[in-house]
Amino acid sequence: MAKIITQQRLTEFFETIGGLSSFTAEFFRNVFKPPYDIGEIKKHMDELGVKTLPIVSITGLIIGLVLTMQSQPVMIRFGAEAFLPGMVALSVVRELGPVLTALIFAGRVSSGIGAEIGSMRVTEQIDAMEVSAINPFKFLIVTRVIACTLILPILTVYVVFIAIIGGYIALIISNNMSFIYYVDSVLDSIQFGDVIPGIAKTFVFGFVVGIVGSYKGYTAARGTEGVGKASTTSVVVSSLIILLFDTVLVKITLWLWPT
Repeated sequence: MAKIITQQRLTEFFETIGGLSSFTAEFFRNVFKPPYDIGEIKKHMDELGVKTLPIVSITGLIIGLVLTMQSQPVMIRFGAEAFLPGMVALSVVRELGPVLTALIFAGRVSSGIGAEIGSMRVTEQIDAMEVSAINPFKFLIVTRVIACTLILPILTVYVVFIAIIGGYIALIISNNMSFIYYVDSVLDSIQFGDVIPGIAKTFVFGFVVGIVGSYKGYTAARGTEGVGKASTTSVVVSSLIILLFDTVLVKITLWLWPT
């Protein structure tokens, strides 16, 4: 029995990879074809970005607070407390900010896209669009994927800023560090090779969130059960791919911008 379940899961995994690859190729075939629905892209950016601000704001503040409070005793032990602002800033800019924002974004957005498009699929709204000579792929998928790709880097910059402010709040609580000194330490520690790779890879993460959520919704079946499954698996698959891509992108960025 366990062997059969394992085989089924492996089959589903490879089917998902194959289907997602074909779906991504279809996206690139449609993305450059006119007409360009700029209005729909702006609408989705507003919906996906503005509604995600509250949770990413709290996430960014907690990242800065917790990272600073956890790191401070260790830095004091080694007599390196003066380097704490720079360490917090580098950790947030290079890795924690982009990855955690992408994972929060995946949980909030990918599931929503999967459920929304999945509902349209099972209620035959997509079929009706095809009959009406409207390209549902371009109207529903391309616009959402582009919106996700563009909005996530903006959210990441915002989260990084909030996290650095959170780090300063933690230091104010513990030892009343000067704001000017904190800002100078942060700016002195961050270089071009730290900011650009961290923000650039969020374009990839945003694309992953959009394409996975859209694929799961677009291929949903079996009524409301299929919609629920599309919503759940969208988060799982997109989060896993984000972590895998991050491993590769970290190696690439370290090669292009060595520390």
